Amino acid sequence: MIGALIIGLIVGAIAKFFMPGKDPGGWIITMLLGIAGAAIASWIGVGAGWYGENEPAGLVASVAGSMLLLYLYRVFNRRSALT
Repeated sequence: MIGALIIGLIVGAIAKFFMPGKDPGGWIITMLLGIAGAAIASWIGVGAGWYGENEPAGLVASVAGSMLLLYLYRVFNRRSALT
């Protein structure tokens, strides 16, 4: 569990580094973003046949999943700010 939190923090920080700009929260949100990004990457990878059922996503896929979440956050946050 602690390992997943630490890896989530690292993955979230890398994703935020590659997508500079205003993003939500501090280190806890960054950690949750990394964990959720890894979960999304695993889910997509299993669906596409890249990973087995119990196989976790790799670092690159996890960062890509976190970047996808950041992008979606920015899109939906921009829409709600316009209304």
